[in-house]
Amino acid sequence: MDELRSNEPEKAHQLTSVLETIDVLTGERRVLAEFNHRIEAPNWTSDGKRLIYNSGGDIYAFDIDARTSTRIDSGFVRSCNNDHVLSPDNTQLAVSHHTKEDGQSRIYIFPLEGGQPALITPMAPSYLHGWSPNGTTLAYCAERNGQYDIYTIPAAGGVETQLTNTPGLDDGPEYSPDGQHIWFNSVRTGLMQVWRMNTDGSEPVQMTFDESNNWFPHVSPDGQTVAYLSYRKGDVEPGDHPANKQVEIRLMSSRGGAFRTLVQLFGGQGTINVNSWSPDSTRLAFVSYRLA
Repeated sequence: MDELRSNEPEKAHQLTSVLETIDVLTGERRVLAEFNHRIEAPNWTSDGKRLIYNSGGDIYAFDIDARTSTRIDSGFVRSCNNDHVLSPDNTQLAVSHHTKEDGQSRIYIFPLEGGQPALITPMAPSYLHGWSPNGTTLAYCAERNGQYDIYTIPAAGGVETQLTNTPGLDDGPEYSPDGQHIWFNSVRTGLMQVWRMNTDGSEPVQMTFDESNNWFPHVSPDGQTVAYLSYRKGDVEPGDHPANKQVEIRLMSSRGGAFRTLVQLFGGQGTINVNSWSPDSTRLAFVSYRLA
């Protein structure tokens, strides 16, 4: 979940966004580009050649070899937040866009190479996070009747299905590559922790148990490793994931168990809101920030 945020306060502080990759085995960081405005949430295309990110309400494709960015034509959808996901075949892009009529987030789909968007979730707010491996279903966080829970809907549009119904925020739903589970984060035990459940919402299992607030679990394409974002306890409210904080990207086995810290950085909101694993499961793309 994200709110569309203005860049104006950050311009006064000379914000720099740093688009980076990191090798998950060696920890080697590689800076791809720096921007003098806020960019967020890189998705890696399946051919390993581009990173898809959002900035200022638009969606961009960054060519890794050429180090150039190109805005993707998204029609009237020009108020996108950092909740965007590629279809499994990489022909389409689903985004969360704040519509003009009420400013609330709804999910749209348009061709990855650009084209007219199609509305998928008439109800709002809806914040996209996952696309099933078979391409048929989207998973998202939505507020209905004053409560944020996990929902799914056919990628072609249709009737949404509620998967969770617990007090507090459930967010960040993302499918495992084998299509057997949905990973998500939840405050149901007090702090924000990583959870996993079956794709019909049954058998939820808590996967992290530490004294941090853990957000946005992303399963590697090979299904072996989960990356997630951690805020220190006390730095934030458990249900909040702000920008401009000292955070960690952590790794754990998809079977559960102990975590290890991959990198510490200044970031938070926008760093890894969506799955940013490389196709070969060896690297993560992320955004760190500097405030002068």
